[in-house]
Amino acid sequence: MLDKLPRTPNNEDYDLCVRAAWLHYAGGLTQGDVAKRLGIPSLKAHRLIAKAKEDGLVRFSIDGEISECLDLEDKMRVRFGLKFCEVCPDLDDEPLPLQALGIAGSRFLKTAFENGEDKVIGFGHGRTLAAAVSLLPKMNVRDVKLVSLLGGLTQRFAATPFDVIHRLAERTGAETYVLPLPFYANTVEDRAVFLSQRGVPAVMAMGIDATLRVVGIGTMEADASTLSTGMIEHQEFDDARKAGGVGEILGHIFSQTGKVIETDISARTLTMDVEDIGKQKTIALAGGRSKIEAIRAVLASGLLYGIIIDERSARSLTA
Repeated sequence: MLDKLPRTPNNEDYDLCVRAAWLHYAGGLTQGDVAKRLGIPSLKAHRLIAKAKEDGLVRFSIDGEISECLDLEDKMRVRFGLKFCEVCPDLDDEPLPLQALGIAGSRFLKTAFENGEDKVIGFGHGRTLAAAVSLLPKMNVRDVKLVSLLGGLTQRFAATPFDVIHRLAERTGAETYVLPLPFYANTVEDRAVFLSQRGVPAVMAMGIDATLRVVGIGTMEADASTLSTGMIEHQEFDDARKAGGVGEILGHIFSQTGKVIETDISARTLTMDVEDIGKQKTIALAGGRSKIEAIRAVLASGLLYGIIIDERSARSLTA
């Protein structure tokens, strides 16, 4: 990994070295591609990558800090009142930067499991979270309990991978608690029945009390992952958008200004009440061009403790 070595402010050589190593070793780019991405001669790219390895910066994963990302982290914290922010360097130009966010997210989770500070950690759904879990090494986590923060059963098998809790159980061997519930109830009345079932209140309470939650942020666009569950009608999704819905977290929908949008969708979500989200450290793992406005909306709610986000998205949000 790139060690957190002593560094001086505005050290462009250090930043360039870290960025070149990140792109080459984490992003899988060739030295020629690194040169093109950074706008430098191929020979210089080769020397930067060689220097990173020679200086002991590169081991197994990239953990170095780039000044531009550090500056963006400061801006994000100030702009949105965050206690924690990690901005990971861009690796590609994909609309959803799963590779960059997956690397940063898996490192965050690994550290959380190893330090044992949070004895109960709650998890949401989403492709980005699934990407982070897929990059986790096999671990023996015995002192931390993992709990799902919302139901995960869907009508379509293709949506099942968005429920990351089972993957976490396989990777960590940790004691895991799952809400044996659908992603959404059919009606508000059904929701009340589901939440009253034996064992469900205890798991729900565990998620509410979890001292760390890691969640994704959803959009209200036509390709939203919540639609792929098959448990939301397009009409009610469109109605939520017309009511001002821009972003979603744990099934709750927010406007551009961070106001909760009360809809039939959120009323049927089998998860904690929106007021409970901000009671514990809730970290979002999110980014990508299509999610900028959704992320902005959720950040405006003031419910997040922190966020792990890609460089390009952070730059857009702080422009």
